Amino acid sequence: MICIEKLRKNFGSKVAIKIEQYDIQSGDMLGLVGNNGAGKTTLFRLMLDLLKADEGTVTIDGIHVNQSEEWKRNTGAFIDESFLIDYLTPEEYFYFIGKIYGFGKAEVDERLKPFERFMNGEVLGQKKFIRNFSAGNKQKIGIISAMLHQPQLLILDEPFNFLDPSSQSIIKHLLRKYNEEQQATIIISSHNLNHTVDICPRIALLESGMIIKDIDNRNNSAEQELEAYFNVEE
Repeated sequence: MICIEKLRKNFGSKVAIKIEQYDIQSGDMLGLVGNNGAGKTTLFRLMLDLLKADEGTVTIDGIHVNQSEEWKRNTGAFIDESFLIDYLTPEEYFYFIGKIYGFGKAEVDERLKPFERFMNGEVLGQKKFIRNFSAGNKQKIGIISAMLHQPQLLILDEPFNFLDPSSQSIIKHLLRKYNEEQQATIIISSHNLNHTVDICPRIALLESGMIIKDIDNRNNSAEQELEAYFNVEE
C-alpha cells in the first residue's frame, strides 16, 4: 500500500525525517507515536505531498505521490484545521467535498448518517460558519470530511485532540469498524498512548525523524513497552 524509501527532510540543520525503508500494508491500522518534534506531522505531510522531500520517495499503490495525482482519489486525510474551508457552513463544506467525488446532495446526506452520533447534534443545522465552531467540532468536521468518500487510505493527525471523552470513544469505534468493514488502511498519530494502543494492532515509534521501533500490538502488548520508553527516567 505505502512504501517509504530513503526519505529525508531537513529544516536547516535539523533532521526532521530520516527513514531508510518502511512499508505499510493494505488493511493495516497503524498508530504513529512520538514526543513533540519527533516528526509525525512532517512525515504525514511528506506522505501527502504537502512537503517536498530532500531525498527519497513515498509511493502509494506503486504511485509516486509527487509524480501523479491518481492516489488522491482513494486517500482521505485531516491534519489540522487549515484543511477546512472555514467560511462555509459544515453542510456547504460536506456538499463541496462530495461534489469533488461526484456525489449529489442526497448521497452526501446518506453518507453523513453513520456520523450522526459523533456529531451529537452540534454540527449540522447550526447556521454558522466553520470558523465559528469550537475546536472539537472543527475536529469532527475534518475527520468526517476525510472519511466521506470512503477512502482506502485514511490519514489522521491527532484525531482525539479537542474531543470530549464520549466523542473519543465514538471515533475509536467508527475507525475500528471502518478498518474492519472496508479493509481500509488507517494511519493515525496521537499523543494519547491509551487510545493508540486500544485501536491500533501495529505501532510505529518515531524519534528524531526515525522509526526506531515497529511494534506488533495485536494482543495490546505494546502498552508496557511504550510506557517504559516514554517514562525512561522514572
